[in-house]
Amino acid sequence: MKFTIHENFDGSTLEEMLKTLHVPKKELHLLRMSKEITLNGEPARLNSPIHAEDVVVLPDDGSKSQYKPSYRTCDVLYEDRYLAVLFKPRGVKTHPNEMSETNTLMNHAIYTLEADYLEPVHRLDQETKGVLLVVKHPLVKKMLDHMLSEREIKRTYIARIDTKRLIEKQTISAPIAKNPKERNKYHVTDKGKEAVTHITKSHVTPDYCELEIELETGRTHQIRVHLAHIGSPVIGDPLYGNSTLRDLQLFSYRIEFIHPLLQKTVRVELDRKTL
Repeated sequence: MKFTIHENFDGSTLEEMLKTLHVPKKELHLLRMSKEITLNGEPARLNSPIHAEDVVVLPDDGSKSQYKPSYRTCDVLYEDRYLAVLFKPRGVKTHPNEMSETNTLMNHAIYTLEADYLEPVHRLDQETKGVLLVVKHPLVKKMLDHMLSEREIKRTYIARIDTKRLIEKQTISAPIAKNPKERNKYHVTDKGKEAVTHITKSHVTPDYCELEIELETGRTHQIRVHLAHIGSPVIGDPLYGNSTLRDLQLFSYRIEFIHPLLQKTVRVELDRKTL
């Protein structure tokens, strides 16, 4: 992996930078043993001092993703050499449940992007469409996994509710677990895992109430379960509402974070007119 040192890390060592970016101890140990690190084209070690605009090359561990290419392209909303933000259509899985599957977003992505390693940082329900973050290198995946767990990747959703009543801004904190009585469904239960959903904006249109939602946790079906829990299921939800149509009005609308290597804000937002 090749990258240029950002001024934020000027004067530190390479190891100090990677620790700041939360590269795990196992990977750091392997890099300490490596003789393939270069700094400005010269051999270097993890304890080498670094400065802004230095060019570092770290050895790859040979990791490759096993997704079969679908020979269908996907829409790329943002891309650099380390990661990409893709558009996931409604009705398409994020990734295959079995590696023989070939009609998921990751199958389309491995065909579209020039990367041997490509993995999603988070997931979207099959019926949810919108922005999805993927990563092109296993070390960057570790960095983004930590950022996701520490809630440093801000994900904003839009949900449309079948009511003309304004739903107040609020935080829904209710644990979620699989529903043992209904297959493929989840429910609110004291025995579940922590789940926190923030309704940050709400406005009423002639046809529905539209909510902006930010996730603090990322449980399966979290938004759908929480909105149904407060009596406001998402329009078009056959699992948690009374819809008979597969037309879920839930959208992964925006993603925003500080790029770990480029140290710039990456913000990708859909055009509301396309929702």
